[in-house]
Amino acid sequence: MLLDAASLYFRAFYGVPTSVTGPHGRPVNAVRGFLDMTARLVTTHAPDRLVACWDDDWRPAFRVDAIPSYKAHRLAPDGGEETPDELGPQVPVLVEVLAAAGLARIGAPGYEADDVIGTLATRARGPVDVVTGDRDLFQLVDDERQVRVLYTARGITDIEFVDEAAVAAKYGIPGRAYADFAVLRGDPSDGLPGVTGVGAKTAAALITEFGSLAGIRAAVARTTVPRAPLTAAVLKRLHAASDYLDAAPTVVAVATGIDLPPVDGELPRRPADPDSLAGLAEAHGLESSVRRLGAALRWPEDVLGAGQRSDQV
Repeated sequence: MLLDAASLYFRAFYGVPTSVTGPHGRPVNAVRGFLDMTARLVTTHAPDRLVACWDDDWRPAFRVDAIPSYKAHRLAPDGGEETPDELGPQVPVLVEVLAAAGLARIGAPGYEADDVIGTLATRARGPVDVVTGDRDLFQLVDDERQVRVLYTARGITDIEFVDEAAVAAKYGIPGRAYADFAVLRGDPSDGLPGVTGVGAKTAAALITEFGSLAGIRAAVARTTVPRAPLTAAVLKRLHAASDYLDAAPTVVAVATGIDLPPVDGELPRRPADPDSLAGLAEAHGLESSVRRLGAALRWPEDVLGAGQRSDQV
């Protein structure tokens, strides 16, 4: 199970009220929500391994170089990602809690969590569940390799299981063609403009007819007599978007071969640092969430007692 960590902690932040605070009076809603989500996922889906995949670079240079508008609307004045003031301080706390709990967390310099997920999913020898609220990762679904997405569109309690059949049913395209579809249609949430005048319906028709973006572009190059779905208007739009179509696949395609160290991800039978975990739980008011996580991971009762009273958890 590969967690798109930023997707989940943002979802937790907006799904759990900021009135959920620690003893210090500061919000801990994102941390508590993330831990509770993880506990629920482990309990419901019983993965053998779990890795929290991190955005070491939320807006990699190679993607910005290809399309400068990529995520530009999310830029903060300091050049970082625009993040709610009440969320930013919670992320380092979550990092500490995951480390103390012994849950694997990995990122890669110059890459997004999507790329870490793509690489680990490609390496995996068995079934993979990718947990995310980001449709970009639909491109990883692969029935043959048993890679599917657990899509958290409506929250962690109402997950949509996305495999090749689900992609085909939802978008009318072959199950593994989502990346090419996204290039054509665009994605305003990522600052990806798409081909002007080519919406989801036309994009799906083109991919269904020609199989891939490469197939579409080859057909555009040789077509002299327009016919549906390559009508005269669509041909004109695709010709005009030639530079964009050269660049966009670099932005949309999830990297699947980045240099990552071996990651075991085995679920910890005990916390990596029980005393540190207990201290963090007490300091930030996370006792109940840590308790639920420990129960999901089947930790012995005694490990959560270190450094705190049993009635606190």
